[in-house]
Amino acid sequence: MTKEEILDFVLHSDNLPTLSTVASRLVSITTDEETTINDIANLISKDISLSAKILKVVNSSFYSFPQRISTIQQASSILGTNAVRSLVLSFSFLKPAAKNKDGFDYTLFWEKSLFEAVASRMLMSAVEAEDSEEGFVAGLLQNLGVLILARSLPDQYKKVEQLINDEEMNRCNAEKVIIGTDHTYIGGGVVKSWGFPAVLVDPVLFHHEPHKLKTKDKKVKLITEIVALSGILSTIYSVKKPDKVIARFKLQAKRRLQLTDKKLDDFLDRVHTEVQETATLFDLTIINQKSVAEVLQIANAELSVLNLSYEQMNRSLVEKTVKLKMLTDELEKKNKFLEKLANVDGLTEAYNHRYFQDFLDREISRSERNYYTLSVIMVDLDNFKKFNDKYGHQAGDYVLRQFSDISRNMLREYDLFARYGGEEFVLVLPETNVEEAQKVAEKLRETVATTPFQHECETYYVTASFGVVEMSPATDKFSKNDLIGYADKALYEAKKKGRNRVVVYSGKKRWFTK
Repeated sequence: MTKEEILDFVLHSDNLPTLSTVASRLVSITTDEETTINDIANLISKDISLSAKILKVVNSSFYSFPQRISTIQQASSILGTNAVRSLVLSFSFLKPAAKNKDGFDYTLFWEKSLFEAVASRMLMSAVEAEDSEEGFVAGLLQNLGVLILARSLPDQYKKVEQLINDEEMNRCNAEKVIIGTDHTYIGGGVVKSWGFPAVLVDPVLFHHEPHKLKTKDKKVKLITEIVALSGILSTIYSVKKPDKVIARFKLQAKRRLQLTDKKLDDFLDRVHTEVQETATLFDLTIINQKSVAEVLQIANAELSVLNLSYEQMNRSLVEKTVKLKMLTDELEKKNKFLEKLANVDGLTEAYNHRYFQDFLDREISRSERNYYTLSVIMVDLDNFKKFNDKYGHQAGDYVLRQFSDISRNMLREYDLFARYGGEEFVLVLPETNVEEAQKVAEKLRETVATTPFQHECETYYVTASFGVVEMSPATDKFSKNDLIGYADKALYEAKKKGRNRVVVYSGKKRWFTK
């Protein structure tokens, strides 16, 4: 049979997966420009079970909305047409695995599909693309053709699996040899027949060869590239050399999506956890699916024992070694995290008051030994209580975080930036005299005053006041508390003189205003 004839055969097969009534109707009405959010909400609300599942996901960490959403109308209004459609389609396809009656491993198929869906959604978020849910559905459906062929042509597909396992043949090539076409053509043809939009059809057709997709639609092209990357990554669970898969994935992600090493490492650290959490939302059970790091650890451990005798290559020993290494790494991460919790302010990620006091003690002792001058700058955001009362604490918290980022970026690596309390911050500048510290304070003051703070489509401007003091511990006769007190007095003087200015405190209690 030709590939067209094979497609026609599966389209009329009794084993073809079907859409639920709501999903089928939803795909149809969302292509109509006159369809409203209320039309969509009313359609979904007719299915009580589906409505409950959607509200469960919407109120979960999958979205992390601050307020609870209690109705489908509210969910549809907040999420929008594309996201709601994607959720309905996800529930339509993500179902507990069928029994392995025809030799096809449904459990493994859905585990792989869910991994690819979650990876696609996370990559969409990493590049800050809109409609990450459509990336989720496209990733979920990319191998739908495999499921269709396995159910419609079970005997032939057993031979496909045998070629893949025995000859290590590429799946698409094995399908073409045994059946006459591959799962990309079949899957794409089926979802197209269901009336799916191009943003879901094209990734199914081209996920193995995204370079062959000819379209001017940037969104379709992006989702196809992302789905292709998720498909590459998902093979780490079935290949002998997962390190090469990771290397290929990183190389392609950097070239296609311009993602940095840091973002990719963060993605690889989190993807396994996201899959587990998402599985619970869709009532799926993922059994013993290892993290990316654990897969690589096992591969490295197996490689390290290749020179041992066959009897010594005990798989359980390898896995125990890996688990021990994973536990050690996890303990190290948790210790670092606990240290960060103890020393860092949770909102601004500036060092906290306790750490500032300890740091200043150390620097005073060090400057006394080495005969250098130490400067301290106290900073207070002007009229910040009024700002919070007028614009709300969420906007205020954003300004505090943004101010902290600006301040850190302007300091040297060995300087300290800490949150003293509320909207008050403190800078410790080792090996810095008062003239140099005054320049730092003035530069920061000017930067803050001219920076637009943008939050949720609103733009705010704020100013700050600065009090500067220096100390030469080898000669000065005042204590750490005196030093902090003098900086605070200079700050008070800056605010008394009209705010948005720098005031320097001298030992003779003379004020110098910039």
